[in-house]
Amino acid sequence: MALRMGPLEIIIIAIIILFWIGVIWAAAMFIRGKGLLTKGRPLDAAKERYAKGEITKAEFDQIKKDIS
Repeated sequence: MALRMGPLEIIIIAIIILFWIGVIWAAAMFIRGKGLLTKGRPLDAAKERYAKGEITKAEFDQIKKDIS
């Protein structure tokens, strides 16, 4: 017996697949800490830049002040 699908079934399957791709992507972003609600990320980036010597203490303090 052959599996016959019409256009509606194909669209539904595509929507389900896209939904699960979105769920997996959202979970990956949450696990990595890059979620939309993650606070402190700009400050963490500034700390890393300061530690690497890319910005001065004055620039770091200004960034910290601007973020707060």
